[in-house]
Amino acid sequence: MTDRTPRVLFICQHNAGRSQLGAALLEHLAGDRFTVDSAGLAPADEVNKAVATSVAELGIDISDRTPRAVTPDDLDAADIVVLMKSGLALPSTPRGEILEWSFPDPESWEADAVRPLREAVSDKIRETLLVR
Repeated sequence: MTDRTPRVLFICQHNAGRSQLGAALLEHLAGDRFTVDSAGLAPADEVNKAVATSVAELGIDISDRTPRAVTPDDLDAADIVVLMKSGLALPSTPRGEILEWSFPDPESWEADAVRPLREAVSDKIRETLLVR
């Protein structure tokens, strides 16, 4: 058994909404139990403003984060890869465990519409990652 903090990588298409939401919520809920990152297959220019507003309501500031592309090195380093959309075609095979979740893309949503998504992602994190 290792003393290393498990690495969790959240992935979605644009790394602007779902994966940023998952990463921010896990950091918030788990503290330093995990090393957390997020990435996307075709990164957007900026984090989804409605998602940033939704997590800001919990005291989490992700406004300075920048979407980025997932790399084979990311996939090799992660102990747990959380796909926020099923069927994503990754650039290489992850070394760690893959969790495939299916959450809707909040790309054009307002903050009010993101709140139920935020709560659903929080619940999924509590049910699957925080019980480890």
